[in-house]
Amino acid sequence: MKKYAHYTTMTFSLQGRILTVTLNNPEKLNIFTEKMEQELTQFFVDGAMDEDFDFVILTGAGRAFSAGGDVENWMTANVADPGRVNTDLSKRVVFSILDFPKPLIAKLPGHAIGLGATVALFCDVIFASNDAKIADPHVRLGLSAGDGGAIIWPQLIGYARAREFLMTGELIPAPRAAAMGLINYALPPEELDAAVDAFVQKLSKGALVAIRATKMTVNLGLKQVATAVMDASIAYEKLTVYTKDHAEAVDAFLNKRKPNFIGK
Repeated sequence: MKKYAHYTTMTFSLQGRILTVTLNNPEKLNIFTEKMEQELTQFFVDGAMDEDFDFVILTGAGRAFSAGGDVENWMTANVADPGRVNTDLSKRVVFSILDFPKPLIAKLPGHAIGLGATVALFCDVIFASNDAKIADPHVRLGLSAGDGGAIIWPQLIGYARAREFLMTGELIPAPRAAAMGLINYALPPEELDAAVDAFVQKLSKGALVAIRATKMTVNLGLKQVATAVMDASIAYEKLTVYTKDHAEAVDAFLNKRKPNFIGK
C-alpha cells in the first residue's frame, strides 16, 4: 500500500477490507528494534483513521512472529552505559494496541518471545502454529518483566500461572498455551492461514460497529490495569539493570556462556 510505503520494518498487504501487517526482519527473527517499535506504534495511530480497511492481521515474516527486543544491541550498549534503557517505547506500543479500534488478529507462524509475546497477547484473538512457542524470558537476562508481560499474562491465565511462567521464563508450546487460555488456537502450520482467514471472514459478516464497540469496552478493563501497572513495571525493569545478576547475564551473553546468577 502506497500510503505505508515509508514504513521500513513492516510490509502491508490489502485484500478486500482486510489488511495484513507483517513484521519484516526474518533474518533476525523479527526482533523489535527501536525503529520497529516506533513504526508499529505509528501504524496503530495511522491505521485507526484509515478508512480503507476494517480488520488487521498482524504476523511475522519467516519462521517467527518475533523473538522480542533487540537483545544484542541493548545488552552491548549496557556494558558502557547500564542506565541506557528505553522501555518507554514499549509503553507506547501497549497503549497504541489497546486504543486501536479495529479487530486485531495475531497470526504466529513461529515463536513469540519477550516483547514479541507481549504484542501478540495484547491482540484481540491469537492463532499460532503448533510449532510456535511463547515466553517472556526477562528474568533469564536478570531483568524484571517490564514491557507489558506483567500486565497481560495474569489477565489471560490467572496470577498463579502467570507468576510461574514470568518467574521462570519458560518456553510454552502453542498447544499448551491454547489449552490454558494464553492464546486462542494452536493449529498445524499448513492450516494456520486458512483458519485465520476463515475467522476474519466470519467477523466481516457481523455488525462491525457493534464488534468494535464490544472490543473497546473489553479493552477498558485492560487499559485500567495497564495504567496502574505499566509505569511501575518499567521502573522495576530499570532498577534490575543495575543488579549484579544482570551484569552477569550481559557478560554471559557477550561471551556465549550460561550465566551464574547469585541473586544480587
